[in-house]
Amino acid sequence: QVQLVESGGGLVQAGGSLRLSCAASGRTVTTYAMGWFRQAPGKEREFVAAISWSARTSYADSVKGRFTISRDNAKNTVYLRMNSLKPEDTAVYYCAHFTYYSGTYSPRDVDSWGQGTQVTVSS
Repeated sequence: QVQLVESGGGLVQAGGSLRLSCAASGRTVTTYAMGWFRQAPGKEREFVAAISWSARTSYADSVKGRFTISRDNAKNTVYLRMNSLKPEDTAVYYCAHFTYYSGTYSPRDVDSWGQGTQVTVSS
């Protein structure tokens, strides 16, 4: 089992930036990829970004060009840099751990979830 601890959420004005961090511990040798999902009130949890063990990145269309996912293998930590934030980016952001890749990064394939961190973008 892998444990995930997130940090870095908060309140920011539209156009601003935030960086989220997710530190993994436990059986990290099982990692295929780590990523981020988000869930706004009344909506389903949706994919945001992921980075594989080979550093291959994947992004949702809604965040391409604004968000950047990266990792520090020595620290078992993944980061999500969010620029040009919009009010529609407001959500709880969850770190996710994958032990395999099914062809898409789906919530069904997530092995472990972080506790979530709130991101609020004011207009």
